[in-house]
Amino acid sequence: MTTSQTHAPIAGLHHVTAISGPAQENLDYYTHTLKTRLIKQTVNFDAPEMYHLYYGAQDASPGSVLTFFNRESREQGRAGAGAAQAFAYAAKPDTLEQWHQALGGQITTRFGAEVLVLTDPHGQLFEIVADPEANAWGEFHSVTLWVAEPDATARILTEVFGYSFVGTERNGEGTRTRYALPGDAPGRIVDLWQSDAPVKARPGPGTIHHVAFRARDNAHQQELRDVLLARGERVTEVKDRQYFNAIYFREPGGVLFEIATDGPGFDADEPMSSLGESLKLPPQHEPRRAELEALLPPLELSRA
Repeated sequence: MTTSQTHAPIAGLHHVTAISGPAQENLDYYTHTLKTRLIKQTVNFDAPEMYHLYYGAQDASPGSVLTFFNRESREQGRAGAGAAQAFAYAAKPDTLEQWHQALGGQITTRFGAEVLVLTDPHGQLFEIVADPEANAWGEFHSVTLWVAEPDATARILTEVFGYSFVGTERNGEGTRTRYALPGDAPGRIVDLWQSDAPVKARPGPGTIHHVAFRARDNAHQQELRDVLLARGERVTEVKDRQYFNAIYFREPGGVLFEIATDGPGFDADEPMSSLGESLKLPPQHEPRRAELEALLPPLELSRA
């Protein structure tokens, strides 16, 4: 399958947003155990009574950003068709065994590379992939989307986003088909997973809410929006997310996609040197600061 697009391709992954349980446990795991950087401490703009914590590489670069809507409830979600299944970090091959010793998990082989398969404390499946081209720790290697019928999703990836077919692997549980962008941008790989088991996703802690792809700039984002609308996709208006502009649509397989810009950047409201050290609110919620600070559980940042 090849792309017939005439516009510029997507520039890779921008971020992945998942749902966690209690915020402090989430913070401790991703900063102390996984050693990614807390780059933003804010709230869910659409539901500001919950935290929205951002983690990433030290430079907070797009393609490394993992965010969580933090629910204090432990009611578990369920991975399944119609949602992203897992995200994967890239790591130098000679470090994979160190991660295995530190985190446990299981090492398998996929498309010729060793993969450490893990689950975080709130049930989120994630992976660390041995990649000779890995750069700074915290950058993404790929994301896996669980879709019941992959063909229509594949057409969005190839005909709109600019991905190319890489190959297909089959194991005892289902079929994985890989697509990749040209170049070496972080998060340039998307896998489509078609399980033999008919399981439907249920949102909650331990599941991925949406996957955000990277537009080169505002003009590129608008171009992609126009292409998607012309294909009959239902795409939102541009939303100001303080650190980037975003549009959203649900691709044919049910996964919520976002297309986000690089700017204004995560240092728009605090210096790069002190990202994540204090609660940042968007202008529309700033008048509620005292109320929200009283509602949100305090976070201990000493281990971050």
